[in-house]
Amino acid sequence: MKILFIYPNANSQLGFNYGIAHMSALLKKAGHTVALWQLCEDIDPLPSKKEFMKRLKYMAPDIVGFSVVTNQWPYAKKLAEWAREATSVPLVCGGIHAMAAPEETLKTSSFDYIFRGEAEDAFLEFVEKIARGEDVSEVRNLGFRQNGTIRINPVRPLPDLRKLPFKDYDIFDFQRIIDAKNGWVGLVASRGCPFSCTYCFNHQMVSHYRNDLNCSFKQLNYIRHFDVEQVIDEIKYLVRTYRNIKMFIFDDDLFTFYRQYVIDFCMAYKKICSIPFVVNAHVGFFDEERARYLSEANCKIVKFGVESGSETIRKKVLQRHMKNEKIIKAIRTAHQFGMHTSVFLMIGLPDETHEDVMATIRLMGKAKPGRYRWSFFFPYPDTKAYDISAKGKYIDYGEMSHMVNFTEGSCLNFGEEHNLFLKKVGRVMPWFVNACSDLPVADFYRKKVEEVLSLDKQSWEEKEDRLIGEDKKISEGFVKQGLSHYAIKYNPFMGVISDYFTTED
Repeated sequence: MKILFIYPNANSQLGFNYGIAHMSALLKKAGHTVALWQLCEDIDPLPSKKEFMKRLKYMAPDIVGFSVVTNQWPYAKKLAEWAREATSVPLVCGGIHAMAAPEETLKTSSFDYIFRGEAEDAFLEFVEKIARGEDVSEVRNLGFRQNGTIRINPVRPLPDLRKLPFKDYDIFDFQRIIDAKNGWVGLVASRGCPFSCTYCFNHQMVSHYRNDLNCSFKQLNYIRHFDVEQVIDEIKYLVRTYRNIKMFIFDDDLFTFYRQYVIDFCMAYKKICSIPFVVNAHVGFFDEERARYLSEANCKIVKFGVESGSETIRKKVLQRHMKNEKIIKAIRTAHQFGMHTSVFLMIGLPDETHEDVMATIRLMGKAKPGRYRWSFFFPYPDTKAYDISAKGKYIDYGEMSHMVNFTEGSCLNFGEEHNLFLKKVGRVMPWFVNACSDLPVADFYRKKVEEVLSLDKQSWEEKEDRLIGEDKKISEGFVKQGLSHYAIKYNPFMGVISDYFTTED
């Protein structure tokens, strides 16, 4: 059979879909033909309805499978409606959105089937049964409509990563992805996370799997790793096959969770590769030993999920139980071993006050990470954070329904005054951080922040689009003077310390 995967990736950062890559490898191994259409402006202009339908008819697949995250759902739904007019073959939806909102996805009638969870083996079984003309109603992980009623089958046990075939890179325009991302290439060494942060899909995945399989968290074996040898072989393949790779970035939820795995990987990596790499860490699973091995293997950036500088918000809203002192220590440990640090932040959280936002800003000014990346909180369906947001009556459902990213604005409504304050912080957070730091430019930025905060809504809207350009000019002046400061660099929602971006190769 011929399976066409459609990966909606519009108006957002260009991505690589690990799930599709593994599914394609399994399907090809079983003798099926696989194609991929990734819809992202960084690859090709998004198609019109006529162009989409024409290409779909030309490709003539037997099954069309969509991989969808929640922010892409409105676009994916439109594409599925176009596909309905172009073909009569089964339309299938997988990805995080299908796990989070299976009934909603099927109620639209845009899709014939959905798959929940890690569905490599389940989807292969589904395709094989379709190919043989057999009944698919008992396939685990599957959801569908039956006699007007939605039926959601239980999931099967999670796949053993060590038994998955090598990812299929051939279906992606992978060299083009590398070039579009300036040589940064994503990898994963593991799946799963030990934490239950309210805003993340991990806790909902664990809950659904434990309910369906009637097992404990330990029995679920949620946190799984590829063998170090598998990861090393993949790196060797990428270096041998593609050009201009400048940085590997590990997208594992928590690369540093198992100390021995970190050590084993670093020892193996430095024997075969000198390309720098990036990992996700947690302040509770990061110490001098891990830092030393990572540094010696040429890890250049360690990323930490902090989200909020308010310990109250982290504990009561996010279920992230860590102290600010621990965050500062982890950042300084990474710096001690010569690594750059990156911190993830969110603003516009439910129950977050003006003072909570300022606590986040002050923490960055004190901790001084190499960079920080901020976004507006987005309440993903079926998460605890969504329930908190809904209970507090914060969600603007109309705004939420058409959002495709969470870097340009919020779908939560806190009232006109706080909404305006969040927009100001979201546009020029580095100004606020500089103003709350002991950097030599602090006095200058305090005045800039006062100017920004004094603007009413109309004055702000007239000025906000010019602020990134203003930030660039200010930064260039301070660079000439040799004064350390944070500036907006690489994208509109990242603040980077000048000590780093002035020394880049």
